[in-house]
Amino acid sequence: MKRLVIFYDPACGLCSRFRKWMERQPAHLELEFVGYETEAARRRFPELALLDAGREIVVRGDDGSVWQGPGAWVTCLWALTEWRDWARRLASPVLLPLAARICHLVSDNRLTISQALRLKGDAALAEEVALVAGGREGRAP
Repeated sequence: MKRLVIFYDPACGLCSRFRKWMERQPAHLELEFVGYETEAARRRFPELALLDAGREIVVRGDDGSVWQGPGAWVTCLWALTEWRDWARRLASPVLLPLAARICHLVSDNRLTISQALRLKGDAALAEEVALVAGGREGRAP
């Protein structure tokens, strides 16, 4: 496997922050982030609609493997050079149940966490930039 596609919620501040964090990390694989409700997501993975990706993150490998929820989070960590050992530990039978509980807690409360921490999603930031840029059209810098 050489590439992972991570289907995430660009409207979620926490999800967008996780994306930015992952993009800054050295990775063993090529990582691509696609908004789960986009046309690009529907074209690449038509079955995504059946997985309730709005509730839990979905990751798909270029070999056709699919992970959702805790398995997807562990796979994301596994793809990162400095986090692969942690991913292996979290995937162990002893720690996976704990990792699953934490993942479900965060996933179920991601929008509330985003709001409490004032984290804006990629979509909201893009909208704000467009508004600011639109207001400056035709003006000299």
